[in-house]
Amino acid sequence: MSKAPFPTSYRYAARLNSFKNKAGGETALPGVPGLLSRAASVPGLNAVDLNFPDHLEGNDLKELKRHLDGLGLSVNGFAMRYYGDPGFRIGAFTNPDARLRRLAVDQTKRGIDQMLELGGSLMTLWMGQDGFDYSFQADYARLWDQTLEAISEVADHVPGCEVSIEYKPNEPRSFALMPDIGTTLLAIREMGRSNVGVTIDFAHVLYADEMPAYAVAMAARSSRLFGVHLNDGYAKRDDGLMVGTVHPVQTLELLYVLEEIKYDRPIYFDTFPDTTGLDPVEECKANIATVEAMRDVVRRLQADNRLRQAVAGQDAVASSNIVREALYGPRTAR
Repeated sequence: MSKAPFPTSYRYAARLNSFKNKAGGETALPGVPGLLSRAASVPGLNAVDLNFPDHLEGNDLKELKRHLDGLGLSVNGFAMRYYGDPGFRIGAFTNPDARLRRLAVDQTKRGIDQMLELGGSLMTLWMGQDGFDYSFQADYARLWDQTLEAISEVADHVPGCEVSIEYKPNEPRSFALMPDIGTTLLAIREMGRSNVGVTIDFAHVLYADEMPAYAVAMAARSSRLFGVHLNDGYAKRDDGLMVGTVHPVQTLELLYVLEEIKYDRPIYFDTFPDTTGLDPVEECKANIATVEAMRDVVRRLQADNRLRQAVAGQDAVASSNIVREALYGPRTAR
């Protein structure tokens, strides 16, 4: 069986709020149009995700679509944010107040409608508010049922629209209902909706104490890998550091597995240059350059049958030597 060719280029997307800092001393246009203009100035960045509802508030959809088209940017999708109502702090889909649960579901449906108008196709759910903090605070089975019922209703709103769960162990709640790849895939199986999938966030996976490439492989087994968020961190919190700056080998392995499963969706940079005052345009350029350089390494590894043999034999010494050589070149004798 012949192997499919390596994709010539990934589409790249980025976190829009990353561009809130001034870039190169320039003053951006006000509001979301300015952030989009700044994102469009990054060579190779050709897609964006918008937060809903905050990035749509005060913006006319038709004008926003014209602005995006003029910049040559496509909308990959929306990311739901449930912080507009203080009541959501104790839960969106699992809020004890039925009125707020209904508000969260209806708001998500409205987000899907507006996203489709802008040409997007992926609604990402990060349910940071849905969880618990104390023993005897929650009826766990009830919260689970409420979550699955809500996501199922959202998925059924437009069956052709993909709905993706971006899992995270905690923050802001002490315990999230879907903290890891196994629990998330269990939820997807129970819902039984073909348009519900997983978004893997590199930093979230690290501090879920998981191996990123393993999480990707497990998601792909169900053909449900709808998104990949690249960043890096120290596995203690959601650091949002530049790609490959802390865990280069784990990042390389993730990209290797993405090629193995023929992943053809955008790579999304969920990094936080705004937190420490980095130039967001230069930071995004660095992320793209890192991924492209690692893709060159992946090509060399794909062509090296020794690596497949080492992995098949679970020979960590041999595989480490091969990866080191691909990254840094052969070591010359002294």
